[in-house]
Amino acid sequence: MPPKQQLSKAAKAAAAMAGGKKSKKKWSKKAHKDKAKHAVILDQEKYDRILKEVPTFRYVSVSVLVDRLKIGGSLARVALRDLEKQGIIKAVSKHSKQAIYTRAVASE
Repeated sequence: MPPKQQLSKAAKAAAAMAGGKKSKKKWSKKAHKDKAKHAVILDQEKYDRILKEVPTFRYVSVSVLVDRLKIGGSLARVALRDLEKQGIIKAVSKHSKQAIYTRAVASE
């Protein structure tokens, strides 16, 4: 068997470049959801909106207020406790993780 022919560095580099290069797989092709910009401080405008709109909701919970009024979760919990104290809404179910309220309807 004849000895192998030694290639120069340039020849080795040319041989390496001649081969097809596989492109790297990209994992993040999905569109990313924008981060929500919810209010974390209750100003007068938000407070008035809560007092006006929440009594019209049939089902009231923290997630409903966060979604509809664009306020933070801790702010929504404080608002619900305050509205219950005022008698605007009444509790249906209270749990350490989830509180469900409904509008307070005058008994007929």
